[in-house]
Amino acid sequence: MGTLKKLAGQTAVYGISSIVSRLLNYLLTPYLTRILTPEAYGVNVDMYALIPFALVVLTMGMESGYFRFAGKACDEEQKRRVFASTWGATCAAAALFLAAALLLREPIAAAMGYADHSSYIAVVAAIIALDVATAIPMARLRERGKALKFVTVRVLSVVVTVVLSIGFGQAGLYRTSFGVGYVFVANLVASGAVLAMVLPMCQGVRPRVEWRTLKPILLYSMPLLVSGIAGTANEFIDRQMIKYLTPDSAASMAQLGIYGAVVKIAVVMTLFTQMYRMAAEPFFLAGFKKEEFTAANAEAMKYFIIVSTAIFLGIALFADLFALIVGSDFREGVFILPVVLGANLLSGVVLNLSFWYKQTGKTLFAIAVTCTGLLFTVVFNILLVPRMGYLGAAWARLVCEAAMVAVSWYLNRRYCPTPYDLRRIGGYLLLGALLYAAGTRTASLPPVAHYACNTLLIFIFCAYAVRRERIDVAGLLRTATGRLTRRTGR
Repeated sequence: MGTLKKLAGQTAVYGISSIVSRLLNYLLTPYLTRILTPEAYGVNVDMYALIPFALVVLTMGMESGYFRFAGKACDEEQKRRVFASTWGATCAAAALFLAAALLLREPIAAAMGYADHSSYIAVVAAIIALDVATAIPMARLRERGKALKFVTVRVLSVVVTVVLSIGFGQAGLYRTSFGVGYVFVANLVASGAVLAMVLPMCQGVRPRVEWRTLKPILLYSMPLLVSGIAGTANEFIDRQMIKYLTPDSAASMAQLGIYGAVVKIAVVMTLFTQMYRMAAEPFFLAGFKKEEFTAANAEAMKYFIIVSTAIFLGIALFADLFALIVGSDFREGVFILPVVLGANLLSGVVLNLSFWYKQTGKTLFAIAVTCTGLLFTVVFNILLVPRMGYLGAAWARLVCEAAMVAVSWYLNRRYCPTPYDLRRIGGYLLLGALLYAAGTRTASLPPVAHYACNTLLIFIFCAYAVRRERIDVAGLLRTATGRLTRRTGR
């Protein structure tokens, strides 16, 4: 339980940066969905769906590789060589990508349907290049436990983005011919600010490629690159499917805008998964004996399911209130919110099931998992989107994540059996489903009674989990607060 308290404390620390960053960034969703049309917001969703894909390709799985080999380094000098080589490789990839994108921006823009806005491609390519160049330095902050510096950089970058995005809107720039491109400009300035902040933290180490050091890292990371490409495609290809498979092409960008806005509402679930990943990845990829690893991973999975189910209930049972985050033109799509939340929950399960093959170096299994998901994503989007629009994309997302859970579970049972408490995990999921079903029956009640009943349902779930697991809530809060205080004091 001590290791889990450490993980919980790390999750809380990184969670603060994620929560603050996402809450600040969240301000843009109600603002942009009120100042932009669904079609214009669809352009924003379309362009930002491409950025994660490019980041995965260009970082080449080096973040996990850096954690793995820095954790195995025998001394500080070897750690510095690992950092310099992984940073050098990603910087080289970023520079080549930016040069190619600038040279080919006009044909790329025409292929994407933005022939009159090739400048969008140039700005977004610059954002990607800067983010790739800072990926390994940011990973180094996590690996070295510099949580406060990591938090500061993350929060300040989001503040810059939000302030500039709203400032551009107040100046009326979104009504010019460049339009939504000013959102990308705000992000570009923020990415440049991140680079300026992290360079002094690199302690004089320069990016360079030392092949003897880089070769084993590449061998470890390449399967993660392939799986990362497939995994990112799983997560974001539905946007492209909506854009190109919606029967009414004139309405496709509006549907894309609505779908993207609803996915933003579900950000709290992905926020928790993200903050958990930031703490769990360096935690589980450090030195562990197999028995200790499987025991810790099994417990972590159970508690992850508990928290994720509580978050699902908190958002799904109050979906009408969360819908107020987006503009009125976007609220028609809120009915898909429970499906998106369910997919996000399963995505976190896949994350937990991935740590064993990352920890043991058997990263080839990542390809089998994510390629299975990609196959299901493509097939079900092709089958459902032409008939159901963005609802079909939401269901395809859920089916994809379920398929990846099934494959991950099979591989885990065969190669690294982990003692997951399936009875309790299944019990929490079943209880969550029953409470959600009960909550949908309260919609016809007066608002005060409706919200009171749904609050009671969430309380029942949380109280049951605390009692069943004998969770020392006060102790966990003290652990997280104490860890944060110590790090802040540094």
